[in-house]
Amino acid sequence: MPLAIEVGRSAVKLARETLEAHVSGRGYKPRAPDKGTFSELRGVFVTINSESTAGERLRGCIGFPYPVMPLGKAIQEATVAAASEDPRFPPVAERELASVLLEVSILTPPEKIRASTPQDLPSLVRIGTDGLIVSRPGFSGLLLPQVATEYSMDPTEFLSQTCVKAGLPPDSWLEAGTEVKAFQAEIFAEEKPRGEAVRVNQRGSLLGS
Repeated sequence: MPLAIEVGRSAVKLARETLEAHVSGRGYKPRAPDKGTFSELRGVFVTINSESTAGERLRGCIGFPYPVMPLGKAIQEATVAAASEDPRFPPVAERELASVLLEVSILTPPEKIRASTPQDLPSLVRIGTDGLIVSRPGFSGLLLPQVATEYSMDPTEFLSQTCVKAGLPPDSWLEAGTEVKAFQAEIFAEEKPRGEAVRVNQRGSLLGS
């Protein structure tokens, strides 16, 4: 059953309040809701996008693919990490707070894709629905469902790019010993910086509820 829009809006509001407090150095962390969905163990990713005249660009994205802590705490931890620990970007500066957009992806538990042969994997990957985790001993990489649609990937390319994210050759998903898991996400994002959140379908469209 889909999450209520009120849950999504509360999730994004919590991420925004946490980001503002962390980046501005006010020395406190907003209290996370501790009831209902926010008390459940959930995987979550927080994405920070920078808004400019050229369109949105990624500014940070970190999260927890597995349900290892209550959703409220996970959102806060992921927000702080996306703002200051993503190795691809410098920490978010206070001057950027009014021009970044926050997106929260609340995940289902990842499940192994059970294919008869590795060659069958692409037929079991649902573009626009599934995110992927590819892992081998010492390597692991994840791509959220929206990545495949944003970059117009087909299932084979999506598998290959997830391997690359894991630090593996792109065709590693064909090799014995490589595990491929799928998960789904409900995505909520700010329509404008510091604005109200809306539901986003995995093809990038904003939905009102």
